[in-house]
Amino acid sequence: MLTKRKTAGEALFDGFNILGMLAICFITLYPIWYVLVNSFNDGQDAMRGGIYWWPRAFSMDNYVEVFKNPGIMTAMGVTVAKTLVGTAAHVFFTAMVAYAFSQRELIGRNIYLLMGTFTLFFSGGLIPFYLLIRDLGMLDNFMVYIIPFLFSFFDLIIFMSFFREIPGALKEAAKIDGANDFSIFTRVIIPVSMPVIATISLFHGVWQWNDYFVGMIYINNMDLQPIQTFLFRVVAQSSSSQIVAAAGGGVDRTVTSQSIKLATMVVTTAPIVFAYPFLQKYFVKGLMIGSVKG
Repeated sequence: MLTKRKTAGEALFDGFNILGMLAICFITLYPIWYVLVNSFNDGQDAMRGGIYWWPRAFSMDNYVEVFKNPGIMTAMGVTVAKTLVGTAAHVFFTAMVAYAFSQRELIGRNIYLLMGTFTLFFSGGLIPFYLLIRDLGMLDNFMVYIIPFLFSFFDLIIFMSFFREIPGALKEAAKIDGANDFSIFTRVIIPVSMPVIATISLFHGVWQWNDYFVGMIYINNMDLQPIQTFLFRVVAQSSSSQIVAAAGGGVDRTVTSQSIKLATMVVTTAPIVFAYPFLQKYFVKGLMIGSVKG
């Protein structure tokens, strides 16, 4: 089989594309590599600079100092719990509301959609929201990570778009078998909606994992603060003595505030970085083939 030979212009265009993509990959990945390399380098040695590709004085002292703080494991547990519980609750609640909104016979549907669209552009602001959280008794409460974020109108739009593509024959068949609306939603709609559920789960799960603002504003109890708030407080420290004092250890001359910041950043971001590539495969649309026989 003969292949068409590229012209000089096409080869030049492909070359520029390849170089451009390599440049983008380098710009994106090198900061991560820089943080990783310096986190494994002796803190005092790293202050001299000049470390770009490999640790000059390899050391694990930064990570030892980070894990001396018992609060980091507590914060990690809080983050895992709020990510799992918050994501599951958000996806189920938002999907349930979206399914109702996707039914054209819903009374007042257009008014509700207009109200929801309004919230995409305008909000009450931080102070009214804080007062609401306080009056609901959710300050220093684990549920502050869950209840206020059960619903997202933006995610509802994504769910609705998917639900509208589901063949009506599925719901009609379930109704003939005597299923009510909730049974149809849980036993028919949810199983065939795994692509969009996985996508929204990934979006909200990454947000839950990376969020530090909620823990910083609404949580004063250190045992309820997530790992990203812990990271924020570590980065906010102005000297290594403050950090080491918080860890309950003595001053280590090989450790600096900057080296501990870098090590903490690696510890807190590594889990979601490793999990993300395995979840990418769920960004697939149109897996409805075979759900209806006809």
